[in-house]
Amino acid sequence: MLKTFSIGGVHPQDNKLSAHQPIVRAQIPSQAVIMLNQHIGAPAKPVVAKGDRVKVGTRIGEPSGHMSAAIHSSVSGVVAKIDSVPDASGYAHPAVFINVEGDEWEDTIDRSETLVSACSLSAEEIIRKITDAGIVGLGGACFPTHVKLCPPPTEKVECIIVNAVECEPYLTADHQLMLEHAEEIMVGISILMKAVKVNKAFVGIENNKPDAIRQMRKYASAYAGIEVVPLKIKYPEGGEKQLIEAITGKKVPVGALPISVGAIVQNVATVYAVYQAVQKNRPLVERVVCVTGKSLEKPSNMLVRIGTPVIQLIEACGGLPDNASQVISGGPMMGKALGNVDIPTTKGMSGVLVLTRKEAKRGNVQPCIRCAKCVAVCPMGLEPYLLSTTSAHGCFEKAEKEGIMSCIECGSCQFTCPSNRPILDFVRLGKMKVKDMIRARQVNK
Repeated sequence: MLKTFSIGGVHPQDNKLSAHQPIVRAQIPSQAVIMLNQHIGAPAKPVVAKGDRVKVGTRIGEPSGHMSAAIHSSVSGVVAKIDSVPDASGYAHPAVFINVEGDEWEDTIDRSETLVSACSLSAEEIIRKITDAGIVGLGGACFPTHVKLCPPPTEKVECIIVNAVECEPYLTADHQLMLEHAEEIMVGISILMKAVKVNKAFVGIENNKPDAIRQMRKYASAYAGIEVVPLKIKYPEGGEKQLIEAITGKKVPVGALPISVGAIVQNVATVYAVYQAVQKNRPLVERVVCVTGKSLEKPSNMLVRIGTPVIQLIEACGGLPDNASQVISGGPMMGKALGNVDIPTTKGMSGVLVLTRKEAKRGNVQPCIRCAKCVAVCPMGLEPYLLSTTSAHGCFEKAEKEGIMSCIECGSCQFTCPSNRPILDFVRLGKMKVKDMIRARQVNK
């Protein structure tokens, strides 16, 4: 029997339109806009100024604390300015604007496709390389990878879990990455195992990707301690806590981190970036982005330089359709609708989804009929209808008491609601307000 998590979950239609489309290189933009806040934590501090010349791989942003990450130029050219620009959420943040001239890379970067499997570095040296390369979680959370690899000394790491589930409808970037770069990913896993000094790693893949399971198992057989685990098709199987339970049977306690049950979880694209950083001296300057939608002419998997405008990717796939109504960063369940398509791609942008008017239109909101479907599908065992109602009425203290901060914002509740209620919208509002309350309490201590 296929493994899965025990509470809740839904099964939206896959719509993997770009599955098995080979990864193609996106055209380098004429100007790259590279955000300085592409990670959880403090934004990077710019270390370049207007008029500076940079190459691909030149560091342009220094981490501004432990919970931060370095930022590198993804292009070569001249810094035009440092200014604020809206990100996928619509909020303005500092960014480095670079006018592109050619494609010159830093000499220290190995650009060859030759596999480098042996790694003689110590655990500390591996983590230093990952830190210097600005690697963050590429599944969307953008948690600085070096922080995950340095848990408190009171916690014991037992295994690495690689999240290759890609359970969001439409998205296929990780799937294609496994088909084309399985062996590099295996080297990356072995490097992470060495970094945290464990001898066991699991790769979780949903069973709707049988070719990826076969490919990864083929190469895993040559690497000690790496096991590929097929998983039942159920959303949100790729949630960190759901994935840990599915693979190990252990449940992460409420309010705790995965390390509390001995696991460190890394997205499969992050693992590939680790391989490139450690074995090729290549900082995180590009990533695979799935550009998709039923109305797009050519849904594609594209290797994209960070800072490339989203509209350029859409145009490479045939252009924005006449019936397009919404463009989403990410997938339809957890992604964010973009206010405009000129925003730059970032490290955490795994997909660009174009929806038609019909697909984007929400149904008319009706009164809650107390069916409890939202409760049944919540993978965190919460009561979404209650959290939504308390947030809508401004009762944020009650929302906190009812566990709103445990919500992973998967959208299963809103997806299954027969009354079309905007449950997740109000829960997100409530979480934001409760976070502010928690911060205020900490400041006033």
